[in-house]
Amino acid sequence: MGRRDSTGARTAHKRSDLILSERPNCLVIDHHPLVRLGVRGVLGDRFEVHETASREEALDLIRDIGDFDVAIIDMRHHSDGAGPTIGPHDAIRAMHRSSPALGIVAHGDRPHRHNANAALQAGAVAYVSRTAGPAELLRAVDAAAAQESFVDPDVPPKGSRGKLTRRQRQILQLLANGESTTVAAGELDLSEETVKTHMKNILARLGARNRTHAVAIALRESLID
Repeated sequence: MGRRDSTGARTAHKRSDLILSERPNCLVIDHHPLVRLGVRGVLGDRFEVHETASREEALDLIRDIGDFDVAIIDMRHHSDGAGPTIGPHDAIRAMHRSSPALGIVAHGDRPHRHNANAALQAGAVAYVSRTAGPAELLRAVDAAAAQESFVDPDVPPKGSRGKLTRRQRQILQLLANGESTTVAAGELDLSEETVKTHMKNILARLGARNRTHAVAIALRESLID
């Protein structure tokens, strides 16, 4: 029995559509209505598209119905205003446990290798960034429906993301060891401005938000010790 609010009414309607549909069923999980509308526009000719803003409701639908072919999940962390929701990676793991045959497409913010790796390790079979065009999104969904892996072509190949120069690795290693940029400059016989310039390039190459994030990525990718 559906919930009494409008969300529940939509859920009940979705369940009826799912039973009657002869096309592959795709569940779009995204907090933003305009994104869901855009995805529906891309996929509507090929898939029966169902929507929810909530990862929790998506898990309920997958557990209760278990007849979705593909799920596209927004990878951004957000709060719905009533408290934190389940994280995207935890949601992927839970969906995969509930429905191992479900093709999960991770819809990430940027085409960064570490984001793609994390999503695939959680159980997604495809990763596509929000900067990709409609054709790439459709390719990702088609691949997931066939249980074939797909990674956004703009994601750097394994081993190339974070191809840092020897000097950049040295700087990151010193920062990882707890040293300041001043100490790093002295250790490497560079000016502090040169170290800061290197750091700007490191952040860009790694897709890192800040210095701490860059060190975390470099450690995870075994770029430094």
